[in-house]
Amino acid sequence: MAQGLTCSCGAVTAGDAWACGNRGVDDQDHVLALPMLEWSVDTSSKQPFVRYRKMLWSWVEADDDGWFVDRVGRLDAAVAGVDGHGFEVTPCSESLIGGRNITVKDETNNVSGSHKARHTFGLMLHLLVRERRAGSAGRPSLAIASCGNAAVAAAVVAAAERWPLTVYVPEVAEAAVVARLRELDATVEFCPRIDGEEGDPSYLRFREAVRAGAVPFGCQGPDNGYTIDGGRTLGYELAEQAPDIDRVYVQVGGGALAASVAQGLAIGNSQAALMAVQTEGCAPLARAWDRTAELGGLDEARRQRAAVMWPWTPTPFSAATGILDDETYDWAAVTEAMAATGGHPVVVPEPVVTDACEAGRAATGINVSPTGSAGLAGLLCDDPPPEAKPAVLFTGAQR
Repeated sequence: MAQGLTCSCGAVTAGDAWACGNRGVDDQDHVLALPMLEWSVDTSSKQPFVRYRKMLWSWVEADDDGWFVDRVGRLDAAVAGVDGHGFEVTPCSESLIGGRNITVKDETNNVSGSHKARHTFGLMLHLLVRERRAGSAGRPSLAIASCGNAAVAAAVVAAAERWPLTVYVPEVAEAAVVARLRELDATVEFCPRIDGEEGDPSYLRFREAVRAGAVPFGCQGPDNGYTIDGGRTLGYELAEQAPDIDRVYVQVGGGALAASVAQGLAIGNSQAALMAVQTEGCAPLARAWDRTAELGGLDEARRQRAAVMWPWTPTPFSAATGILDDETYDWAAVTEAMAATGGHPVVVPEPVVTDACEAGRAATGINVSPTGSAGLAGLLCDDPPPEAKPAVLFTGAQR
């Protein structure tokens, strides 16, 4: 029997629920919280979902270590058949950038070219655990709203299991991304902006699909709390590879990456402060941070979500296109992590976004995108003291 999770509103969900049933009923924030498990590493494996499996909630719910390890292996092999390689612990090393030694965690050669497949692989494991428990192969359609790395990551993992997926994309979605999605047999739905409708139209159409019965197969915690499970493997790796860092600059769009990394680091007993980075063209998290303080703290802010988090206007813009979410959906989890670790938000002027990307590429030789190097842009703007030991995540390759 699946164990229900507790929502930030206090409600305990049914064991098979992906999100809180109270979501949309009131003005509160609703995000399911995965338990913080004890640190455990299987050093015999370099496959992160095997190496850190005892810290995965899917492993807990499977309640069968042999089956779980075998199923991870078979899914990983299928992913490799689709994308050319499976999952391995990704590189982490120091580089001299802008006169400063910086720890760089490189995700650009991970499955589908970014960190996003960690989330979707983790979700697929939960689906497979539930399928095994149910004793049937009745497979509901999967859905995601994305026009970039998250969409491709979802499509790769869904294709590996031959599981139907619909991707909701904006009209400005890159042709190359759309072509790749179709190569992977995903159904692509274009979503134009509608006059008078606030928020990302792709996300709104995605929400409609979920209400109609589709499984949320993306990277927003409020839609599927289990997406944090696979994402935390990135934090586990960083905690193991770079135990001495004292701060980590993480680019923030929807916020699941920052929430996942913060939780993984906390489980790994890291003392690193979380610095959440957005651009001037779209900074709803920094706005929420200020509004949370004005309301007297996070508990009250969670009860009045609309007072702290609402769609960014005018239309978001930046070269870091992958973090232009109209809302930071996991804002509360990221805000809580920043406050707990002594971190803060950083808002980056647009010229620094591209300058940091060029500097990062030149110093490391990594083909990182402006989105993937936005954390570095935040570090350069924040300018920590010389004795600091900062880290950044290069999360996506330039396509």
